[in-house]
Amino acid sequence: MKSITKLMVVAMLLVAALVVAPAAAEPRKDPVKNGTPIYVGEENLNLSEVFPGNKSGILVYAPGETNQKTIRVGTNSSFDLLPASVGDATGIWYAYGEGGTPQKSAAGSIGNVYIDIPSSSLGVVLKGTTTSVDGKRVTPGQSIDFRINHNLAGLPGAEMDIEVTTPGGGKVTMLGGESLAGRMLTGQRNTTTVPVENLKAGTYTAKGVWKGPDATGPGYDTNTVTFEVSSGTLAVKADKDSVIRGNSFSITITGESKTDYNVTVKGADPSNPTKSPMIAPSQTALNMSGVSFGETNATIITDASGTASIQFNTTSNAEAKTYTIEVKERFGDKKDEVKVKVEAGSVTITSSGTGTYYIGEEITLSGTCTENETVYLFVTGPNLGSNGVNLTHLGPVEKGKGGSFTVVNVDADDTWSKKWNTGDLGDKSLDAGGYTVYAVSKPLGKDNGLSDAKYATASINLRTGFLSVDSISAAVARGDDLKITGTAHGKPDNVYIWIFGKNYYGGESGKLDVAKASVESDNSFEKKIETKDLAAGQYFVIVQHPMGVKEATSSAGSIAYDPSTGQISGTGINTVKLTGLQAPAAASALIEALESPNIPDTYVKLTFFVEEAYLFIDSIGTKEAGSTFTITGTTNLAVGGLVNIDVTSAAFQPGSKTEASAFSSASGTAVIEKGDGANTWSFEVDATGFKPDQYVVKAESIDTSTTNSATFNMVEAGEAPVTTPPEGETTTPPEGETTTPAGDGETPTEAPPTPGFGALVALAGLGAVAFLVLRRK
Repeated sequence: MKSITKLMVVAMLLVAALVVAPAAAEPRKDPVKNGTPIYVGEENLNLSEVFPGNKSGILVYAPGETNQKTIRVGTNSSFDLLPASVGDATGIWYAYGEGGTPQKSAAGSIGNVYIDIPSSSLGVVLKGTTTSVDGKRVTPGQSIDFRINHNLAGLPGAEMDIEVTTPGGGKVTMLGGESLAGRMLTGQRNTTTVPVENLKAGTYTAKGVWKGPDATGPGYDTNTVTFEVSSGTLAVKADKDSVIRGNSFSITITGESKTDYNVTVKGADPSNPTKSPMIAPSQTALNMSGVSFGETNATIITDASGTASIQFNTTSNAEAKTYTIEVKERFGDKKDEVKVKVEAGSVTITSSGTGTYYIGEEITLSGTCTENETVYLFVTGPNLGSNGVNLTHLGPVEKGKGGSFTVVNVDADDTWSKKWNTGDLGDKSLDAGGYTVYAVSKPLGKDNGLSDAKYATASINLRTGFLSVDSISAAVARGDDLKITGTAHGKPDNVYIWIFGKNYYGGESGKLDVAKASVESDNSFEKKIETKDLAAGQYFVIVQHPMGVKEATSSAGSIAYDPSTGQISGTGINTVKLTGLQAPAAASALIEALESPNIPDTYVKLTFFVEEAYLFIDSIGTKEAGSTFTITGTTNLAVGGLVNIDVTSAAFQPGSKTEASAFSSASGTAVIEKGDGANTWSFEVDATGFKPDQYVVKAESIDTSTTNSATFNMVEAGEAPVTTPPEGETTTPPEGETTTPAGDGETPTEAPPTPGFGALVALAGLGAVAFLVLRRK
């Protein structure tokens, strides 16, 4: 009894040992033969036969060359080949014993090995083919091959297990009745075939696991592959339940691997295939010679995973209804079908803005089209023909002739857009009025039966463009800029400004020229005209609106001009040499041309005078020191201009260091304001700190180089001349002073103030002038 018990305990211990310590790969049992392969990652290699008579030494790659590498072998009976030692230097490595010197051509070496980097990969393909099913489906009617590709055949005992994880999560080395364990690695590839027929449906994962001699590092275990086993049941589905005709859809067939199936559009008329969905040509899944565009049935073949995708096209002629696509085994009874509804598309159109525009404006027409890849535009309106005309040249449209329409391509998102310039219509033009723009899915005009197409309309109201110009100053000081501003409805790029004066026609040296003013998005325009080089006198201005006429070189709207000859010309008008006429006649000749019924342009005429610039200073009078007073003046310079003012003491002279400065001044700018008749300006002077003296006022416009000057006297506070108060008012003398009443018949007098330095100089000057006058007499 005791013996039996002991035997059971020993058996249990053995089992436990097997569970706890499973069998591991062992190192190579035999020494490495001279000249044979060893692999990066191998451990405990016995290199005694590679280093005969030496217990240690070096392995050398490319001995004596510039790319020479070495690995120290400390004990040849137990050597680990590490990845870091080898790098990418695969090939023959030569052995040198202790003290050996590597030489070119491996002279002096005592042996060699071929070092390689281990490589292995696992693939899963259909039996006997190169068709991979990794990540794909396989069906029960197929068999698969597990293929281990490697470079490990030179390693004695090279062996792998193919471990498979089943859909239930278990790991096995037996699949479909075939063992996947202990696969010996020979040659470069080892293949094991497994039938799929009895495998449970679901996803399988497989990996090659190294079971050979001890080794570490990459390249021994393989990658992981995955495949799905399906039931092989036939099924078909569409990527869309419905489709707008003119577009495509596709169906996906799931069945047996590499199997033929017939695909048919049920109820289709083979003689008129464009009325139904059609199988697109040249698809890889087609397996029927002679299949071409327009056919409604074909034979297809599934791929290794048992699937196939087929594209169907529809045209704008397809009937709007539900179609049934049937899929059936070519050599069997399995079948399935799917329904797809083909719907009629639609067309929409909108116009930018309010729907009311000026002739010459650009209108953006846009919309959607799900019926076709192209929309055809035309317009109808007063006397344009009931069938409609082209938008860009107003030519009549014709049924079925796409080129007679304005054609717009539809983008991938089913939208379209067209910019329509209502003024750029070739040699034709539109009158003001109401118009209708049509967007149609086919090249059909209004009278061609639009019921056969999808269409939409937009109403357009056109008005005649017009020009308004703001009033300008009747007179302009020479040197000032003249601003011409206004609005030009109709969205022209520019308006044109003609100016005529004495021997002046808008250009230099008496040449004819026209100024342009850009029209902004809000229809406004502004043009500055420089007058510094214009002679004084009257000028005539004509502002011209081109009314949608496209700008050309040397043209102002419909009027062409030649600066070299001074002539103007145009369709339906006489050629006139404006530079041969005086200013009023030249302006009249241009106006006569613009008023021709052959010229659509409109205009506004203006006139102005150029005057010599003046800048006057009003009389200032005598001022008291410490007071605040205003200097004023008048000018014909433009409102908003600046006048620089300098007020300077006439006593400006050198002084001693100990004396207070006898020099006082003030300066600044005055803004010109509009006045009654002449414009005005004013400048306030704070005379705090000013000393009694004579002062010089200088007023200057830098823009026009216009100056003027004046003088005034400043006296001590309280010494300025007293102004007699109005009747009934009295004047109270300053505190501490008395006023002596005048006697009967006498007028009170006051002592004149004592003039300062500047005043004395001024009086002396006046005396000198009086002396000269008397002397001349």
